[in-house]
Formats: sequence, C-alpha cells, structure tokens
Amino acid sequence: MKSYLLKGNKIFLRSLNPGDFDKVLSWENNPENWKVSGTTIPFSKEIITQYVNADQDIFLSNQLRLIICRLDSNEVIGAVDLFDYDAFHQRAGVGILIDAAQRKKGFALEALKLIQDFSLNEIGIRNLFANILIDNTASISLFEKAGFKKIGHKKNWFNDNGKWIDELLYQSELIKNN
Repeated sequence: MKSYLLKGNKIFLRSLNPGDFDKVLSWENNPENWKVSGTTIPFSKEIITQYVNADQDIFLSNQLRLIICRLDSNEVIGAVDLFDYDAFHQRAGVGILIDAAQRKKGFALEALKLIQDFSLNEIGIRNLFANILIDNTASISLFEKAGFKKIGHKKNWFNDNGKWIDELLYQSELIKNN
C-alpha cells in the first residue's frame, strides 16, 4: 500500500488507514454531506471497512483519498479526494471535506494547494476539476482562491428534495514551473 505524506504549514495529508474507519463512516453517513457527495442512502459498515482497507493507489483504482490532519495536534479534520482519474488525459476530479468545527481556518485552502502540487508533480495530472452546486458559496470561494476557474454551468442539475439546483464546473490547469 502506498503511503503519502504531504506537509504544509498548518496541516499534513496522509494515506487513509483502518484507524480512520469511524471518521469515514460518520462523514459518509452524515446526510448533511450527501448533497455534495451525491450519496442518497447510508453506506454499510462492511462497505466502509472494505474502502478503508483497500489499496489507495490512484493508478489501480482511479481514485485516492488523503486524510487531512492538523500539524499541531495530529487531529483528523477532513479528507481530500481525487476521483475519476484518467491517466491518458492526465486529469482527475477533486473534492474536499473539512469537519464543521474546523472550517474557516485556512485548512481547506492549504489542502487544495498541497493536492494540486502533488497531482502535478507526483502523479502527472495536468487538469483538476470540481463540480460545485451553485448554492455552495463557501466551496465556490475556496476553489476560486485555489486558482480554479469556472468553465461551465449546468442548469437544474441536482434534485434536492424537489428543488432543482444548478451545478458549476471548475477547472485548475496545472503547470510546471521550469
């Protein structure tokens, strides 16, 4: 199993491990997170167990979840995901989750910057994309601060209990500094 460790100023990103089971279960089965993850029903403990025990090699599974931890306490505060990885076209989707109590402290922006650098320099990804619901102003602001540009607008894309919400498509073109 590959073990990633990316260190920033306030956080570090590390590989998912079996000790993360309870956190992952609580994040994945929290209905407040379903709107941004596309989840419609809770995950079973068996499915989450398989997930946290699986090899987190993006080259094999086309996805990667890294756990976000505070440098000052090692506390697990979130996760950043790369998904829909396409090696030929050198692109992947990116999503991020920060525990509610840890938001608005700069952790998410630092995690996005770390994953952008890692994606370009370690995986060879040229483009990252993010799908963000138009009413998620905090995520829109976050991704724009991280250099993502709005490149698309999907009308009435997401059904939120009968209320249709537009979804925005953001892209970050990653460029090596020579």
